[in-house]
Amino acid sequence: MCYSSFLKAFLPFKSSTPVTMRYSFFLKAFLLNLAILIQMHAVVSGSNLHTDQVALLKIKSRITNDPHGVFRLWNDSLPICKWLGVTCGRRHQRVTSLNLTGKGLAGSLSPFLGNLSFLRYIILDENQLRGSIPPEIGRLSRLQNLSLKSNFFTGEIPANLSSCSKLRLLNLHLNKLSGKIPNIFSSLQMMRKLVLEDNNFTGGIPPSIGNLTYLERLFLMDNPLGGTIPDSFDQLKELRLLGLGGNGLVGEFPLFFYNLSMLEFINISQNQLRGNLPTNLCLSQPRLSTLLVDFNNFSGFLPPSLSNCSELELLDFATNDFKGRIKVDFRKLQKLQFLSLYDNDFESNHVDFKNLVDSLSNCSNLEQLELGSSKLIGVLPDSVGNFSPKLNYIGLGENYISGSLPSSIGNLFGLTEIDLSLNNFTDMIPESIGQLQNLERLYLVSNAFSGIIPPSIGNLSFLTELYMGANKFEGTIPSTLSSCKKLILLSLFQNNLRGSVPKEIFQLSSLSIVLDLGENNLSGVLPQEIGNLKNLGHLDLSENRLSGELPSSFSSCISLESLDLSSNFFHGSIPEALGSLRGLEYINLSRNNFSGPLPTYLQKLDLKDVDLAYNNFEGEVPVKGVFSNTSIISLIGNHRLCGGIPDLHLPKCTASDSKRSTRKLSIRVVVVISLSSTVVGLAVVSFLLFHYCKKRNTNKQLDTISTKSFEKISYGKLFKATEGFSLENLIGTGSFASVYKGVLDESGFTVAIKVLNLNLRGGFKSFMAKCGALRNIRHRNLVKVITSCSSIDFQGNDFKALVYDFMPNGSLESWLHSIQQMLDLAQRINIIKDVACAIEYLHCHCGNVVVHCDLKPSNILLDTDMIAHVGDFGLAKILSPEGISNAKNNSSSVFRGTIGYAPPEYGFGSEVSTSGDIYSYGILLLEMMTGKKPVDPMFEEGSTLHSYARNALANGSVLQILDPVILNEDTDEKSLISLVKIGVQCSLESPQERMDIGTVVHDLFSVTCN
Repeated sequence: MCYSSFLKAFLPFKSSTPVTMRYSFFLKAFLLNLAILIQMHAVVSGSNLHTDQVALLKIKSRITNDPHGVFRLWNDSLPICKWLGVTCGRRHQRVTSLNLTGKGLAGSLSPFLGNLSFLRYIILDENQLRGSIPPEIGRLSRLQNLSLKSNFFTGEIPANLSSCSKLRLLNLHLNKLSGKIPNIFSSLQMMRKLVLEDNNFTGGIPPSIGNLTYLERLFLMDNPLGGTIPDSFDQLKELRLLGLGGNGLVGEFPLFFYNLSMLEFINISQNQLRGNLPTNLCLSQPRLSTLLVDFNNFSGFLPPSLSNCSELELLDFATNDFKGRIKVDFRKLQKLQFLSLYDNDFESNHVDFKNLVDSLSNCSNLEQLELGSSKLIGVLPDSVGNFSPKLNYIGLGENYISGSLPSSIGNLFGLTEIDLSLNNFTDMIPESIGQLQNLERLYLVSNAFSGIIPPSIGNLSFLTELYMGANKFEGTIPSTLSSCKKLILLSLFQNNLRGSVPKEIFQLSSLSIVLDLGENNLSGVLPQEIGNLKNLGHLDLSENRLSGELPSSFSSCISLESLDLSSNFFHGSIPEALGSLRGLEYINLSRNNFSGPLPTYLQKLDLKDVDLAYNNFEGEVPVKGVFSNTSIISLIGNHRLCGGIPDLHLPKCTASDSKRSTRKLSIRVVVVISLSSTVVGLAVVSFLLFHYCKKRNTNKQLDTISTKSFEKISYGKLFKATEGFSLENLIGTGSFASVYKGVLDESGFTVAIKVLNLNLRGGFKSFMAKCGALRNIRHRNLVKVITSCSSIDFQGNDFKALVYDFMPNGSLESWLHSIQQMLDLAQRINIIKDVACAIEYLHCHCGNVVVHCDLKPSNILLDTDMIAHVGDFGLAKILSPEGISNAKNNSSSVFRGTIGYAPPEYGFGSEVSTSGDIYSYGILLLEMMTGKKPVDPMFEEGSTLHSYARNALANGSVLQILDPVILNEDTDEKSLISLVKIGVQCSLESPQERMDIGTVVHDLFSVTCN
């Protein structure tokens, strides 16, 4: 009935026509139409496929480098669906996927990509594509995955990506994109993974990301976004992985995150987030395996509920302000692999520390443990030997751990690095240390280890870095170290090691960074084997008893950059071998017995600092290269030198100088050859004469103290020395400390005791800055630290103090601005010179460059003989020889110094520099000459002490601005003008225009008081 009705309605047949005939006709017509439709579809489909082919060829045309030949077969020899990296749909034969990951492609991305209308996947990761992301991608309504990670795309994210409503993954990791993240996520409800880390996005986190209720992975790390975390994120109920590290975020970390039960990974490190962690942490996150909150401002206690995070693998709380006792029971965290509590303010005692170590010894999967700088107190228990066999790193540096190093440490066969530096460890290192066959780096610096260096260290065949300086090791350097064939750094400075340096050490050709044996009692000559150190960059043998001539094999040390042989008994001439070391930049041969003419080849080397002071060099000084710059050459104490540039202030050479130099050199060679058996005797005599001269110029009481070896002192002894830190013994107070006068009971010596106020923020860092700055510097014009105290007081509070030489005449400020006591001109000039010498030493002659940052009268102390000593290194910065800060906190936003003395550039956020100290010195000098403080009320409306003195120089009225106390009829007016001129030139506003300290010293020593 249906067919009949249909035929009646649509076919031109009469009703009398047979039904079979009608049906046959209809069938033929249907088949004909179907063939037409198929042919039309084929034509349309072919046309669409041609569109895809054109788009792909346009993409190919934008590629400038194809190292793997990806596009070699992108031509008519193959159908496009078989082109490498191209996938088509089975039903409609249209391009649905373009995947060219890791092909090394260079060039840009064609906008014709937007013509591939059936694309669902664009994956172009790990190439070298540049330019912007084509906004035409927004036309791809079927797009589900867009991954362009590890390229060089620039510009912003196209806002019309909001049209890609089916997008599930957007990965733009590791590009150079910038601008704001567009607020487009309200229309991308299907998004599962959003990865934008390692770009340059700014402008905060878009709140619309909170609308991605299906989002499982969010990574925005390492973008300078700033701002706070949007409250809308509380809707991300499916979130599993969250990465917001290094985003410059502020405010508190929203507590609702800790209620997102699906979270497995949280990284919010390196922000400025604050507040406390919730007490119920982990109770709502049973899946949490990673929690990284390091480098923030979190405070409060570590929640004991962390013990319930049974899935935890990575836990990092480093560099925050966490306080209190550590009550987390780590025994329950059997999956824990990484733990860092570094740099916090925990409270601890011996029992707490033992419990902490005992509980961690049950973490059977622990691989890395960092507990440094956490104020841990106690003795390292034997249970340390029960730590996981997987443990490869243990860091306990900068704590208050004392006692012996347990021999059970030898059980940790998996260790590759140990850091025990800056603690109070004592006694010998156990022989079991040699069992750590995989150890690569061992840091034991700045403890009180004693006894011999165990020969078993030679068993550590993988050892690359060995730091054992600033301890009390005795005996000889073990020759077994020669078995450490991979050693690139060996530092044994500041110990009591004696004997000769084993030749085997000089045969370690692997040494390439540092060999530092300075400040010991090593003796003997340098062997020719030193030439094996072809790759060594820095050699320090200073302050020993080494003698003899320098071997010619130095010429083989072709990588040497820094050579310090100061304060030994070397003699003879500087060998020509040094002239072949083209990479040499720093040479310190001061305080030896070198003689003969200065080698002219030094003029040809690109040297940055040369100290040849206090030797027996003679003859004419060259005038080129390093000898033409007084700021990088020191020749003082060589009284037979002549000539040179005028700034060296050496006598002119006579015609006989060169002849005498040649004749004496010849005689010297003969004497050395004929009297070689007397060299040892001469060295002993020189040693005695050196110490005799040194003692003549030092106050007897201070000299006695300096030769005495002081142990680290206890709180109880300091309490007794100061009569309970009584007000009667209080000398003064400062920003972070109070200073008391005390008498040490065991010796009767009077000392100054600086007690750090650790309750003030920055007090502990001030203490560490002082220790860092003073640890390796010694000079007659610097306040000497006798010992230190790092302990707890009788109430159990943390206590830190430094013990200095007592300066009976107080500070320079108390003399400059006092009615009862006054300084005459001669005393002022001597003090000015003393301070300049101290600055020159800090800037030029103590290894690294030390910038004091707070030169002012109150920080300059005067001893019994009115010799000036620069003190208070609480703000000091230690720079590399190139002047680059290597301190932990190098923020230029922190103002350093004191108003009036700090250079103007510090107020604008400039980095500290030696020129900043020069400015402070210039103001100090002008204050001493005029008697006016830089903050005197007379200086207003733009007037300063500098402009006051500068105008006087210009007007010829210098005498009118000087302190009347220093003026008398015998005063040399030219000398006074010279001093004021130095002060003005040092305190110029532009750092580049200020004098350098070498010129200052030379100019000062030509000034007399009458």
